[in-house]
Amino acid sequence: MNAIVVNTKEVQRALVIAERTNATTPAEFLVAGAKAAMVAELKKRMQTSVVEFYFIKKSTGELRRAFGTTMPRLASSHINGRGISRESVNTIAFWDVEAQGENKWRSFRYESIVKVC
Repeated sequence: MNAIVVNTKEVQRALVIAERTNATTPAEFLVAGAKAAMVAELKKRMQTSVVEFYFIKKSTGELRRAFGTTMPRLASSHINGRGISRESVNTIAFWDVEAQGENKWRSFRYESIVKVC
C-alpha cells in the first residue's frame, strides 16, 4: 500500500498556492498540493546540495532554469541576518550558483515552481 504523508507546513503551502492561483476544482487543488510537495523536496535537497529546478519568473512570465542551494558551506557567509524570512512571504530563497555579481540571492513564489530535477 502506498501512502502520502503531508505535514502542516506542506498543507499551509498548498493552501497559499490554491489561493494565489484561484483554485476551485479538485484538479486545481491537486496541482496546488503537488506544487507544495515539490517546494518541500526542493527546500530539503538545497540544504545539502546544488539543485537544478525550473520556475516561472513572475516579472516576465518566462520559464527559468536555476541551479540553487542553501548549503551553509556556499551561502552562509552571504547571510546578513537583517532581513525577513522568505517563508513569511510565501516564497523560496536560494543562492543562485550561476549568477554574476555580489548578490546571488534569488527568490520565487511557491506557485511558480514547475519542476525539480
